[in-house]
Amino acid sequence: MRARAGDLVVTRWGAWFLNRRFPCAVGRGGVGEKRREGDSVTPVGRHRIEVVLHRPDRLAGTGRGIEPRDGWSDDPKDPAYNRMVRRPHRFSHEALRRADRQYDLLAVLDWNRDPPVPGLGSAIFLHVWRRPRYPTAGCIAFRRADLDFILSRMGPRARVVVRD
Repeated sequence: MRARAGDLVVTRWGAWFLNRRFPCAVGRGGVGEKRREGDSVTPVGRHRIEVVLHRPDRLAGTGRGIEPRDGWSDDPKDPAYNRMVRRPHRFSHEALRRADRQYDLLAVLDWNRDPPVPGLGSAIFLHVWRRPRYPTAGCIAFRRADLDFILSRMGPRARVVVRD
């Protein structure tokens, strides 16, 4: 899978961006073909960043602020599957406003978004890691300073290229 200059390239061993290597964490199911919701696989492919979100009470930033009632639907039966929702929400979802720092800064990838296929997987984000190399549920996680560096320098045509 070819990458262009300015793309963020991610593998299970790390990420490369603007000729720099960054440690990162991927899904505990590894990097590969995503088959279903909850498989914890980070999907291979070329992905675009749709929106950058941040916690305005913790971090000044560009993009949309995460409000206390913001969530993300992960329920294949939900008509709003793989979309931002307002909590409380009657279908299964995750809160975007978290007590930990993982979603202080996050970027939503276009995985299974237009239109979403119920059950194919939701909420593939770039976000702050829990600790080095700690696996995610399928997202790509970085040290906060590294994520800030990457997101502040990615151009509008840049992609996230995930390779097996």
